[in-house]
Amino acid sequence: MFYWLYRHLEINIFQYISVRAGISFFLAFIFTMYLMPKFIKWAKAKKASQPIYELAPEAHKVKAGTPTMGGIVFIFSTIIATVLTAKLNNFYIVGGLLTLALFSLIGIQDDYKKISKEKNSAGLSARMKLFLQFLSAGIVVSILYYLGHTSDLYTPFYKYPIFEMGVFAIVFWMFVVVGSSNAVNLTDGLDGLATVPSILAFTTLSILVYVVGHIGFSNYLLMPSISMAGELAVMGAAICGALIGFLWFNAYPAEVFMGDSGSLPLGAFMGYLAIVSKSELLLLAVGFIFVLETVSVMLQVGSYKLRQKRVFLMAPIHHHFEQKGWKENKIIVRFWIISFMANLIALSSLKLR
Repeated sequence: MFYWLYRHLEINIFQYISVRAGISFFLAFIFTMYLMPKFIKWAKAKKASQPIYELAPEAHKVKAGTPTMGGIVFIFSTIIATVLTAKLNNFYIVGGLLTLALFSLIGIQDDYKKISKEKNSAGLSARMKLFLQFLSAGIVVSILYYLGHTSDLYTPFYKYPIFEMGVFAIVFWMFVVVGSSNAVNLTDGLDGLATVPSILAFTTLSILVYVVGHIGFSNYLLMPSISMAGELAVMGAAICGALIGFLWFNAYPAEVFMGDSGSLPLGAFMGYLAIVSKSELLLLAVGFIFVLETVSVMLQVGSYKLRQKRVFLMAPIHHHFEQKGWKENKIIVRFWIISFMANLIALSSLKLR
């Protein structure tokens, strides 16, 4: 809508990505702040709360009855804010909206199975969830590839591409999107633990897509130049605003959980932005907390299967620290600090090339 004002009414201020990104940020924040209390009230009335996992630390028992599926609200707010502010004829924006919509639908289906009458804390089977995730990721990245997005692979702190992946980029990108989606999902185990690292990651990735989409900045910083990619900064700002609104209610002690309907699309869109900005490998630093949580689960499962011994007291690793006696809010804030420092390192790759 705001870009239409520039095109048809010649309100020139709305031609700038930075202006529309700021507007989308505040629109998404306002929408979330307005809708979330109504959603919480509705969810409590419907008893839409996720059962607490039986093997979770004892302190989690007090969370029983907390509404879940709050991700529906901030994803909806992000989509509406994006539709109002971004260029909808930009295929990168269309791909981003499709990513959020498809992965949110998977999450909603998973969450619904958890809150329905059978109260199954497992939700969808792992096999079915992975199938739907890879199918959704395949649709999105195939569109990217066949519409001409570069398949060169870049590494942080080096200005030239390592090699050109060709059609194999589709498979690699699918794993980036699905891996990122599941990593955020694993991290969403404490109040606000996944929310702030997501805000930091989307801030970094929004800066990166803006730079690669701006021919002047990309040439100066020796980054790949990708026409039209900068428009995704508008969508990145929207999701940051929506998440800050969600944090108001999700901060410890949480009034609402995001559920898989929030964590799955968050991670998927994170992977999508990394692909568009040619930061697939840099995503390891941008989403360091999510990588740490995922690796802890892989080590725990692998060690138990091979040696019948556990590496951690409990996985993901945030539960390990809970079992060691750390207070929940201390774990959360310390993980936020680690995420902040990791994103500063990732941003330093803009100039150190």
